[in-house]
Amino acid sequence: MLDSRLEELRRATLAAFASASSGQDLEAARVEALGRKGTLAQISKEFGKLAPEERARFGKLLNSVKQDLESEYEKKNRWFEEAQLAERLANEWIDVTLPAPGVRPGSLHPITQLQDEIEDLFTSLGFAVLDGPEVETEEHNFDALNIPPTHPARDMQDTFWLSNGHLLRTHTSPVQVRGMRKLGPPLRMIAPGRVFRNEEVDASHEHTFYQLEGMMIDRDVSVANLIYFMKTLLSSIFKRDVTVRLRPGYFPFVEPGFELDIQCLICSGAGCPVCKQSGWVELLPCGLVHPNVLRMSGIDPDEWGGFAFGLGLTRLAMMRYGIDDIRQLQSGDLRFLNQF
Repeated sequence: MLDSRLEELRRATLAAFASASSGQDLEAARVEALGRKGTLAQISKEFGKLAPEERARFGKLLNSVKQDLESEYEKKNRWFEEAQLAERLANEWIDVTLPAPGVRPGSLHPITQLQDEIEDLFTSLGFAVLDGPEVETEEHNFDALNIPPTHPARDMQDTFWLSNGHLLRTHTSPVQVRGMRKLGPPLRMIAPGRVFRNEEVDASHEHTFYQLEGMMIDRDVSVANLIYFMKTLLSSIFKRDVTVRLRPGYFPFVEPGFELDIQCLICSGAGCPVCKQSGWVELLPCGLVHPNVLRMSGIDPDEWGGFAFGLGLTRLAMMRYGIDDIRQLQSGDLRFLNQF
């Protein structure tokens, strides 16, 4: 009796596996036959009613039926999985040699847009736009800016040194040195560009960012000239009144030196990760050019004077567009860049 029931189970379940049209149908047939409460489990409960001499034979038959059904289930299930994968590959297949569908319009990076605006402003004020190498000499990056090897200011800039003794420039100030030596006074110039510092990356710091240096060398240049140009710059960029503060600052290449801070436009001065909860963002280190810097570039400091400033283009872009994480600017995320 049990033998015939097992054989019937084998036949019916194999037929159900063969006729299954989906993985769900196959799984339902498996559960009905081989599940914890399935037909095979119910039959095995009658194992204890058999005479001892029948148990061995019945046990072999039960295991044989179970193995056959499990083996057939695995083969059919594998077939469904391979068919599903083949269908997915067919539907998702892309011919990368075909032309792209339509034209995807691009746009300028927000830092590039800002740089173009500042260049237009300063050229209208009679300034030249100069450029210089990103791989610099120690002499241009430090020595000629009144930062000799033993100067503690070198510790303020975590430098990427190269094996040949050169370095990745830590600021765009070396372009000022090259401009003074090549063009001489009187001189009005700005120098936008990419700079590098070995800094720990967070919401307001990157190892690669953008600056814009500015310099004016002429006779009778004073702090009043510096403040005028800085106010003109900020009102042009933000196109609204912004709150600034001027405080003493130390920079080896200017004397006196100042820090021009702008009230954080992300949090309106309340405090956030961008301004380090202070409500202010350092934006414009500036001052009157140190006589030693003029002298090392062949300019007589008794006859000529000037001012210089360094503008963080990356941070200015964050303030201008309300960007709360500097890492987004170089992420390459088109969803972010398409906003501009």
